[in-house]
This record gives sequence, structure tokens and C-alpha cells, in this order.
Amino acid sequence: MSRDLHIRAATPEDMFWIHELRHRVYAQELGQHTPQPDRRLCDGLDGDNVYLVAARGSVRIGFVSLTPPWLGRYGLDKYLTRGELPLLSEGGVFEIRILTVEPRRRGTMVAPLLMYAALRWVSSRGGRTVVAMGRTELLDMYLAVGLRPVGRTVRSGAVDFEVLTGEVAGLTQVATTRYRTVLERFGSTVDWQLDMEWAPGPDGCEHGGASFTAMGTDFRTLHRRHEVVAADVLDAWFPPAPGAGTAITEDPDWTARTSPPTGAEGLLAEVAQARALPVETLVPGAGSSDLIFRALARWLTPASRVLLLDPGYGEYAHVTERVIGCRVDRFRLHRRDGWRIDFARLASVVGTGRYDLVVVVNPNNPTGRHASAAELGTLIAAAPAGTRWWIDEAYLGYVDLAESLAPLAAVDPRVVVCTSLSKMYALSGVRAAFLVAEPGTAALLRRWTPPWAVSLPAQLAAVAALRDPGYYRSRWLRTHALRRQLASDLAGVADTAVVEEGVANFLSVTLPDDGPSAASLVRECRRHDVYLRDLSPLSPQYEGRTVRVAVRDTAENARIVAAYGAALETLRPGSLPRRSAGAPADVAAGRAR
Repeated sequence: MSRDLHIRAATPEDMFWIHELRHRVYAQELGQHTPQPDRRLCDGLDGDNVYLVAARGSVRIGFVSLTPPWLGRYGLDKYLTRGELPLLSEGGVFEIRILTVEPRRRGTMVAPLLMYAALRWVSSRGGRTVVAMGRTELLDMYLAVGLRPVGRTVRSGAVDFEVLTGEVAGLTQVATTRYRTVLERFGSTVDWQLDMEWAPGPDGCEHGGASFTAMGTDFRTLHRRHEVVAADVLDAWFPPAPGAGTAITEDPDWTARTSPPTGAEGLLAEVAQARALPVETLVPGAGSSDLIFRALARWLTPASRVLLLDPGYGEYAHVTERVIGCRVDRFRLHRRDGWRIDFARLASVVGTGRYDLVVVVNPNNPTGRHASAAELGTLIAAAPAGTRWWIDEAYLGYVDLAESLAPLAAVDPRVVVCTSLSKMYALSGVRAAFLVAEPGTAALLRRWTPPWAVSLPAQLAAVAALRDPGYYRSRWLRTHALRRQLASDLAGVADTAVVEEGVANFLSVTLPDDGPSAASLVRECRRHDVYLRDLSPLSPQYEGRTVRVAVRDTAENARIVAAYGAALETLRPGSLPRRSAGAPADVAAGRAR
């Protein structure tokens, strides 16, 4: 089937046509702007904003412009003040502008496809809200895709525009349900040259773990595990403690066919002893995601208000915003502050926000920054009595288990601590975790815990792992040395990229403004069987330029560095690998950190 209709990012060679078409439409045809002697129409955002182009063969037929929030200004600023349109000051808002199609192509699918491309671009850069100006005579078209008026109309020249907005998740839902058949049809005919997938993941949540698709999720080609470097998910580079491996392999037939202790009683007793906690404060889970879904669904409703750190682990936004439907606010961390929490500002936000839940992942994933237990304890003590705190300590072993807030959670009904045994203890595959809460809260959650929630292999392995703290301390220390060396080697490849370490088993690489996107780097590294994580969908704070790299062993770290260097060399001219929209996706929606 022919794929001569393609959608791509604009090149410098496209800009003369874009400016000429803008002049024909908005100066000569609509009278929005004064005609110019050179018959070209530009504005102050050109050069900084993003253009997406639709073309049929070599003939350009339409474009749309995008203004990301990190520019700090919008096209709408020419017409309305931030006081008149406070939405623009909320942070993280993307502006979709100047959707324009050649006159002879109007009434075709070109405009809707460009709108869909703009939505996918915004989503791939962590966008949650869009704003746009739609001509009043075309208002029905914008309403049909899920945009809604904010109650402001602006006039530019002879043209009236309605100011519109929409949540990216809702707009995506409209696109993939109301227009599913159309998207499926065009998915097999459009040559999609953008650096994100044609379609969102099945549940709309961006996760790591795409490396498993290279091994084969049908498990028929698992030998590929020896060829793929899975640095896109934060599984441990080291094996579990020897006793943990022995526990599940000593009698695999018995382990596979035998039902485990109903409530993971032995595992909870071992956790209580290892962490000096009362057993009645503990709730078992098949990994932290099990506990997140189970607990938050019991405590929150669509009327609840939740505060999340941004950037932060995406599962919390997915569960609170998309599954439960809560009102979710973001407390933004900033690269200029080293991604550290401004505790005075956070205390002010929490004190006035009337939040039902505040989530803190500590150490933070994906920034890798750690806040001390003393600072967090002081913050919580001063917070409103009605605010519950969920502290995720999945990576705390890489800092110091003595920094845990679990002792506070065991006595304070406002505090819950969730601890995964997956990443720190090299048990991601068996799925084991526990939650710490005061006895009344823990008892209620245990009532909603199904029997045999944690498998027998997981219980056996977790108990054995907790009995060998010395082994894990040595592995955590070795992780720091491997991370430092990996950071140094990556920094030596390209001095224009910024490598940030953090404290856990991962680091991040931020590409320069004039370099390739994070998505294109990730895709190119996969050609070398090296899988990295594009952080762009997690937060607009990353500006589409940051990848996360999990620490692996010495040999795999060397492969990461080699693939990174080769990818940068390939991408240096600015050429992106192409695939059609209907080709198999190379990003899977696996639920992996």
C-alpha cells in the first residue's frame, strides 16, 4: 500500500514555504495580518517553537506549530495577559498554533492528522494540558476532538478566535475511541517520520521495560536476554543473594505446585525482625505497584486532591489521575536547583492545598535525588492533620536504610511507607514488597488483600534475601562505583551533553538543545540492542532531551557507552530513522520502573 502521505518535523528548508503559506492564508485570504512586501509571514516564536509538516511525496500540503512551555512565552501572550488567561502560568502547558492546510487540500484528513500528530508530540514530551486559538467558524471541528472554550475570544485583524484548552489524556481518549477506525486506517498508510509512536500505549501510561519486547514477550526467544542490555528498567545488575536463589531452585517442582502461606506470614515476620517494626504494621504485596493500586483505590475518590512531585514515578499519576480520576496537582522540581526539593515552598503548598494525599518517592525516580528523613519528618509534622503522606522508598538501600520513615509510619496514621524488594534486592521477577502503616490502617488494607497475594517463590526468595544484609550492602556499594565510572565514560563521549548521577542505580543524560531528541537517541541505541529510557513522557521538565540509564555490570556498561557514542555519530547530521505508522511499534507499555 502506498505511503506517500508523510508527517515529519519541519526542516530548515521547509521554513520558506511555511512563511509563504502563512502569508497567503492569514494576510491575503483571511485579513488577520497586514500583507508584507516579501509575501512572507513570520513571528517572534519562529526559531524556538516546533513545526510539524504534512506532505504528499515531495509536495508540502500542511503544517501545525507547537510552542512548548520551556520557552517561557506563548503566541497567546500577544492577545491576553496572564491575568486574563491564568492557565498559561500554571506550568507545563503546550500551545498548538497555526494549523494551516493548502487550500486545495482542505476538507481532507490532512488537518485532523496534523492535529493528532501535534497531540502525540505533546504527549511524548510529558504534556498534560494544551491551549489553542481556534477560528470561530471552525469551532465545531475543535469541539469534536475534545477541546473546550475557556470563555475568552480574541480578535486579530479581521478574524475572531476562541481560546480553547484540553487535557492531553482526555484528548487522547477521544482520538483513540471516537476516531479509532480512522486512525487504524491511516496508521497503515501514513509514513510517520516523527520520533514518537503513532499510537499511545494500551493504557495511556508510559513505562520502561521495552527491552523485554526485544527478548520476546511470548518467551520463545529468551536466549536474546544475553544479547540485550536492559538499561531502560531499573532491575538490579547483580544476582539476588545466594540463599535467595537457592530457596527457589532447590526444589522447583515443589515450589511451583505448592500454595504459599495465605497471608505471607513468614515474610512479614522476617520484615518485622529485619526492620525492627511491629508485624501488625505491615501489609504484603506482589511488588509496589500492587500496593499502590490497592491502597490508593481504597483511600481516594474522584473528589480527592493529590499532590505529586514532578518529575516523579509515573505510576502515581496514572493511578490517581487516569484510574481513579482525582484532582492532581504537581509540585515542580527544577534542573536549576539540582532537582532538589525546596522544603519551604513545598510546606507552603501543602499547608494551603487541602490535599488528601501527598506522594514523595525518596530517593526520587527519575531524578535520583534523596531528601533526608529529618527534612521530610519536619515537613510532615507541620502539615495539616487531614493530609496523608505516601513515601515510596524503593531505592533507599542505595542511600541508607536508617533513613527510612517506616518507624514514623508505624505510629503516625498520616504516614505510609511503601518498600519494594524488587530493585534493591534483585527480586524484580518474583515481585515482593511491603507497606508500613499504623496498625489500624494496616489492618484495613490487609482486609482488602487477597489470599496468596505473594507467590511462594517470591516469599521464599524475599525471606532469604532479608537474612543476608551484608551481601546487599556490598552490592549497593559496588553500584555506586559502577555508576560513577559509567557517568565518567558517558561524559567523555560528548562534552555537550550533561550527565547527572543521583544516588541510586541509575543516572541521566541530557542532550543539548541543538542535538537529537531523547526519543531518537533511544531508538538509535536499540539498533545496537542497548535499551535506554526516554524520560520525556514523564514530565515537560525534561524538554524531550533526557534519557535515564540504569547501571549494569562492567561489560554491559561498556556496551552502553559504545552504543551511545555510535548513536550520536549517526544522529549528528540530524537524520532520524523512519518507519511507517503501521509498522510494529518498538516501545511496549510494560509496567516496569
